[in-house]
Amino acid sequence: MERRDEQSIEAVKLYYQQGLSQAEVATRMGLSRPTVAKLLAHGRERGFVTIEIHDPREDASEIALRLERRFGLACARVAHGAGATEDEAIEQVGRVGADVVTQLVRDGMSVGISWGRTMSALAAHLARAPRVGVRVVQLKGGASFSERATHDFEIMRSFCEAFGAEPRYLPLPVIFQDTAMLSIVRRDRSIERILEEGRGVDVAVFTVGSLGREALSLNLGQLEDDEVEALLRDAVGDACSRFFTREGGVALASVDRRTVGITLEELRSRPVRVLVAGGRVKAEALDTALHMGLATHLVVDQDLALALLERPRGATPRGVHDRTPSG
Repeated sequence: MERRDEQSIEAVKLYYQQGLSQAEVATRMGLSRPTVAKLLAHGRERGFVTIEIHDPREDASEIALRLERRFGLACARVAHGAGATEDEAIEQVGRVGADVVTQLVRDGMSVGISWGRTMSALAAHLARAPRVGVRVVQLKGGASFSERATHDFEIMRSFCEAFGAEPRYLPLPVIFQDTAMLSIVRRDRSIERILEEGRGVDVAVFTVGSLGREALSLNLGQLEDDEVEALLRDAVGDACSRFFTREGGVALASVDRRTVGITLEELRSRPVRVLVAGGRVKAEALDTALHMGLATHLVVDQDLALALLERPRGATPRGVHDRTPSG
């Protein structure tokens, strides 16, 4: 080996392995800084050292493309940051989701929104982007009869402030105790008008919930104990508080009939449907929702995205695997 090669290898090790500066390498080797710079360049040319740049954004873009292909989505965005806690994942998804929504909302549009932790994170990241003639419609009731809050009012306010929009609040519980009371309330023209606007929004922004005993949707004081047990047994998740099974059907019809807001079929009919979700715990619920065709646009964290892609094709819910997502 030539003397120049030996010097180059020594310089490369000091600079790249030990982290010394070029000046420190020069002092250690008794050379000038320009000579060290030339030795480092020589080392790269000879292949003594290779430099690899790992950009997590490129990983996220590739994962997003795989999601689009697998679920027939118009657009998928993946918030990079593998190994994040659930709270961190939701925060990341909220940030990216806010960017997606801002790009989609145009003058004169009606925007329907749900509530939940991920929706709160998204709303908090919305920057002011005034539009003309935009209406923000609450897609489901949000009043709570327990200490758990839905933050529906705050989410609506953030959306309206961001877009300079007119609000359409739905000041009702999301689930009534009986269908008779719900029927009476729906006779109110103002309530029915808001529900009608929700069914016709241009853009729907929502999340999915997974089912566990601590799930917000099960702890608003609106369900009987036996109903909670039935949902824990039969449902895998909910979208806009409409509980669905692994097969993509309604989980508990008696609860669904008492629910205030957009139905799954009505949601699926909207032209633009932005689904935001964070945390691997939502993988099964989200997989089912996507196979049901509930979303045209998806925003997820990297761990949840990988969990979706790792699910076997056979995990596709029966009865919905042949459904092509609309929109």
